[in-house]
Amino acid sequence: MSDENKPFDADANPPIKDIRRTPVFGKGKGAPKDKANEGAEVLKTVFYALLIALVLRVLFFQPFTIPSASMEPNLYEGDYIVVSKWSYGYSRHSIPFSPPIFKGRLFGSDPKRGDIVVFKLPRDNKTDYIKRVIGLPGDRVQMIDNLLYINGAPVQDVVTSGDELTTMFGQQITQLRETLPGGRSFNIQDFGPGNDLDDTPVFEVPAGHFFMMGDNRDNSIDSRVEQNQGVGLVPAENLVGKAQIILLSWEPGASLWNPVSWFSKIRPSRFFNVLD
Repeated sequence: MSDENKPFDADANPPIKDIRRTPVFGKGKGAPKDKANEGAEVLKTVFYALLIALVLRVLFFQPFTIPSASMEPNLYEGDYIVVSKWSYGYSRHSIPFSPPIFKGRLFGSDPKRGDIVVFKLPRDNKTDYIKRVIGLPGDRVQMIDNLLYINGAPVQDVVTSGDELTTMFGQQITQLRETLPGGRSFNIQDFGPGNDLDDTPVFEVPAGHFFMMGDNRDNSIDSRVEQNQGVGLVPAENLVGKAQIILLSWEPGASLWNPVSWFSKIRPSRFFNVLD
């Protein structure tokens, strides 16, 4: 009998597989993913992101929030500023937690008189302070009767306002435009004569150090106050960077946990203000 005339033999045909029992990879979807590999990829991505952020923070920019009124009228409490790290080179204080891995500065350059600078407080080398550079190495700085003297010469200032401004304690605020030797001009404010730091001895700035003052002259603990209680003279190694711009700003009382305050306390007029 020819093959084509043979009767149909059901047992000679392979059984049809139940597709419902077929493994997923048998449907053309590919092999199952390895969860351990997925986790490793996520960790790798996070590591690279943190590494990039660290490099940017150490070498280029670092954000800071202004916590007090010591730099008014140029910086207000709640201003969110950006500091350039490359302006004065790099020291151990350029790195988070200031590890003592080297001394001095790499690619260092001195700040200019009038720069607004973030630095580590010399007495603890941990706390971030922000002030303006007033005295350079070799300078003699003194306050006499509420007037700033540098190298024996009075610093020029011009009153810009004084009658309409008062502190929360009723003290009258005088705003002035001060011009340092070299021509750098900026606004300062003052409570008038007779305050604690209006008369000081002569401070001689040694090599490798800088004399710092706040723009809010009668509401600033700065280089006019000795290091054990104030700032004292700031070593070059303690410089963190130069304040460049106010990025964002909120009035005191704004809170991350209170979304309403994000809008009610915002100060848009201060956004993206370049600092003098």
